[in-house]
Amino acid sequence: MKPILRNTARRVRRKKHVRKTVSGSPSRPRLTVFRSNKNMYAQIIDDEVGRTLVAASTMESGVTERLSTGAGNRAAAQVVGEALAAKAVEKGIKQVVFDRNGYAYHGRIRELAEAARKGGLEF
Repeated sequence: MKPILRNTARRVRRKKHVRKTVSGSPSRPRLTVFRSNKNMYAQIIDDEVGRTLVAASTMESGVTERLSTGAGNRAAAQVVGEALAAKAVEKGIKQVVFDRNGYAYHGRIRELAEAARKGGLEF
């Protein structure tokens, strides 16, 4: 198996194990993160209804304007975390459950989480 496919398969396996226990509710929705090589995506989901409440990514025009370099780095993740937190607080969401989506809590994932905490989210 090619290394990239093996790494993706391992991440998906970790993701499934975590999702057995972590789920979002109306009182405490789930903040999930996805990172590609070029972009970063985050959304807050109510799993009981199956609906995305708030979303932010490096593809949005408001976020893209604030980026000085590419969208696949730690600075971009920080901007996405701040944007997500601002939208969530505006909608009245303060507490969330953080779902790393199988990624290590390191680098871009950590930057996004810390920026969301500074923005007013609790997890």
